[in-house]
Amino acid sequence: MIGINELAKEIHENAVKHGWWDEKRGFPEVLALIHSEVSEALEEYRNGRGAAEIYYTNSKCKESGGVCVADAADECPNDPHSCGAFEKGKPEGIPIELADVIIRILDYCGYAGIDIEAAIRQKHEYNKSRPYRHGGKKC
Repeated sequence: MIGINELAKEIHENAVKHGWWDEKRGFPEVLALIHSEVSEALEEYRNGRGAAEIYYTNSKCKESGGVCVADAADECPNDPHSCGAFEKGKPEGIPIELADVIIRILDYCGYAGIDIEAAIRQKHEYNKSRPYRHGGKKC
């Protein structure tokens, strides 16, 4: 299993490879993109999706024995066989949107050289020392 920092590096390299960093992004834009993924998770919940439910969509799927087969040319018209399009279509649902939140965060960490693993450990250790409900806070 790779560490979080290595995953952040891989995620950022993939984002660069796919053109998402051709122009420099400011921190406010990165935060807005993270927020948009959180909002998409909320919309999945509001649409009645279960917390662990993953489903697949694609605008040009063909139903074949209950399995949705994506048209890979939609995802990457230049080389559909190597682009990694899903056979079932695009994964959707709360878990997928939460994964997108983490991917956006790790992409930025890879870009900015943030040791996110150390930051998580440091914050977790601090949280363990806090009082129950941080002194009575709600929510």
